[in-house]
Amino acid sequence: SIRTDRTKGNRGAFEAARLKILKTQTICGICGKPVDFSYRYPHPLSPTVDHIIPVSKGGHPSDLSNLQLAHRCCNRQKSDRLLPSPV
Repeated sequence: SIRTDRTKGNRGAFEAARLKILKTQTICGICGKPVDFSYRYPHPLSPTVDHIIPVSKGGHPSDLSNLQLAHRCCNRQKSDRLLPSPV
């Protein structure tokens, strides 16, 4: 199946939402620890944006309420699972 967050119409909306998350959040939504923006991809602690409810599980691909800041390693470990909030 095609991931809707990677289709042309949703990609622009996701990119806009991703930039907003990166500008407004500072704490990893998965582990609850601060994200250091000096790390760059592919560093495990580099900042990335996570779908709280994975797109593969029906989560909206670009809605801000379904996106959160995360460390790359946390996001990779979470994969496409649903996790409880760390707070």
